[in-house]
Amino acid sequence: MGGSPRSAVWVIAALAVVLILARTHRISSFEIVLFCVIVPSIILHEISHGWVALAFGDDTAKRAGRLSLNPLVHVDLVGTIIVPALMALSGYGFFGWAKPVPVNVSRLRHPRNEGVLVSLAGPLTNAVLAAVAAVLFRAVGGVHSLDAQGNFTSLGPEILFLLGLANVVLAVFNMIPIPPLDGSVLLERMLPRAWWPGYLRIRQYTMPLVIILVIVNFYLNPGPITWLFERIQSWWLHVVGF
Repeated sequence: MGGSPRSAVWVIAALAVVLILARTHRISSFEIVLFCVIVPSIILHEISHGWVALAFGDDTAKRAGRLSLNPLVHVDLVGTIIVPALMALSGYGFFGWAKPVPVNVSRLRHPRNEGVLVSLAGPLTNAVLAAVAAVLFRAVGGVHSLDAQGNFTSLGPEILFLLGLANVVLAVFNMIPIPPLDGSVLLERMLPRAWWPGYLRIRQYTMPLVIILVIVNFYLNPGPITWLFERIQSWWLHVVGF
């Protein structure tokens, strides 16, 4: 199933913005590569939720055409286009999200337990991608592709380095126990069974909690997300041999 013409227009517009920013030196080639590895990583994260749900009996994502690798079907106007563009223009780096893959937990064979596995499939996918990137980065001698100033001299190792870093960040960030992030499922599982249906009805409206967390992070120095990302980056540098 292909994406809508409107989605294609917005993607073309986003690419045009990136090219303009690059030509005016508002973003670097490093940031462009980072953006290019984050998008497929987020898409694979979302698709994995749908595939695991399908394995447990819920074909909602499949019927909606959301198990596709076509990025157009996963584009969210705000999260995939507007927010990343505004953050790049303001010099805050990149942050965004894809359109969540629909999952009907009630259609799972064992909703309470299998719902946990469906949620954790996304961060696990990111962790696997990070592990593969780390192995390949070391295999191609990634740390030896840096010049005296610490810049990558070839594109391959840079892509692998950022692919791994982006996926570690996505895995850890999504495990923060705030709905609708995936880590909240561990707390949700502790809710009394009688509370669970009502909670699921309001869970779909909890995205503003994450937006508030990101906004608060910009006003603190350092904010909790910045502090967490700095710890993640330091750990990743150690993992890949820096």
